[in-house]
Amino acid sequence: MKKSKYPVVSITGSSGAGTSTVKTAFSHVIFRENINAVYIEGDSFHRYNRAEMKEKIAKAAKSGKYFSHFSKEANLFDELGKLFKTFKKNGTGRYRHYLHSDKEAEPWPGFHSGQFTPWQDIEKKYDLLFYEGLHGGVEEVAPFVDLLIGVVPIINLEWIQKIRRDSLERGYKTEDVVNVIKMRMDDYVDYITPQFSRTDINFQRIPTVDTSNPFIARDVPTADESLVVIRLKKEIIHKYAIDLAYLKIMLEGSFISRRNTIVVPGPTMGLAMEMIVTPIIQNLIKNGT
Repeated sequence: MKKSKYPVVSITGSSGAGTSTVKTAFSHVIFRENINAVYIEGDSFHRYNRAEMKEKIAKAAKSGKYFSHFSKEANLFDELGKLFKTFKKNGTGRYRHYLHSDKEAEPWPGFHSGQFTPWQDIEKKYDLLFYEGLHGGVEEVAPFVDLLIGVVPIINLEWIQKIRRDSLERGYKTEDVVNVIKMRMDDYVDYITPQFSRTDINFQRIPTVDTSNPFIARDVPTADESLVVIRLKKEIIHKYAIDLAYLKIMLEGSFISRRNTIVVPGPTMGLAMEMIVTPIIQNLIKNGT
């Protein structure tokens, strides 16, 4: 394969998985390495705006079905794949923004929360494209990703995080969030889970406290109450000479559970990410893919 001058890094994970934590770690690396990156949010490649999505969900409900953001029908997978492919080739591509709130809409006169901004071309020169969202590893997109990271807390923890976020930050009733979780399970299995077999690295947070019933949990387990299982593809370990034994020494309380897997204490998750991805990012920028 021809080397890419413009690498693509993709962070993929379900709603409530904690991809923002990984984004923060990558942001630190990008800043320290003086890399000029363009950030793409997965929500901007949904097919429908907020009002249209509500209509689609209501129409599906009348037929006893559920229409979810997880599904292919609700997203522009081909457009996302085209963006990645074009950026890898010449550093350009077409993208837009999804306006989550009125505050985000302020710089866009005439646009409101729940709408998309107009499509625009990447005109400024960037060293790297960084994606964070639900579908960074679907089959239409994965072939054009140079580093694919999965964020996969165990399912009960993922649900706890989603319920708490949507209830406290987005104003939804708990029972409505639970109903959404139940109704989109088929799409979760069909479109979210398969991505984690394509990832180069997975970060899976596991709580060390009881989360048996996530629907009555009052609090999200803290980092101190968690372990993080980090699984790396063997090809990644060999290609970038990642030394798990060295990581085990540097990250107090960690242990190697398999030849390609290290388990670290929750509070060291960010540091572990930075230690692992820094040499990879350096290599991608210097040598291409």
